Amino acid sequence: MSAKFEKAVSIVNSLPSDGPIQTNNDQKLKFYSLYKQASVGDCDTTRPGFMDFTGKAKWDAWNARKGTSKETAQEEYVELLKDILNTNGSPESEKHIKEIDAA
Repeated sequence: MSAKFEKAVSIVNSLPSDGPIQTNNDQKLKFYSLYKQASVGDCDTTRPGFMDFTGKAKWDAWNARKGTSKETAQEEYVELLKDILNTNGSPESEKHIKEIDAA
């Protein structure tokens, strides 16, 4: 895995739920699907059952990336985070962008 991707994953996982950098549910699903595609590859599991709404949403998001290379998924993950950080514009966001660029 690329160093920039690993740094981006570390940053996303460390964002406090009540902090200045917030992600919406669509962004969280996109991070999830890109992470799974980058780390595992194409989805090869059975779609979760009817009542597992969260599981189905995650599975659908990941499965939609089928055929995307691990490298491309890593790049898209990093770019998604940088877009969110640039939009936020807080000093913490700027710090995280520098950390990613230095990785």
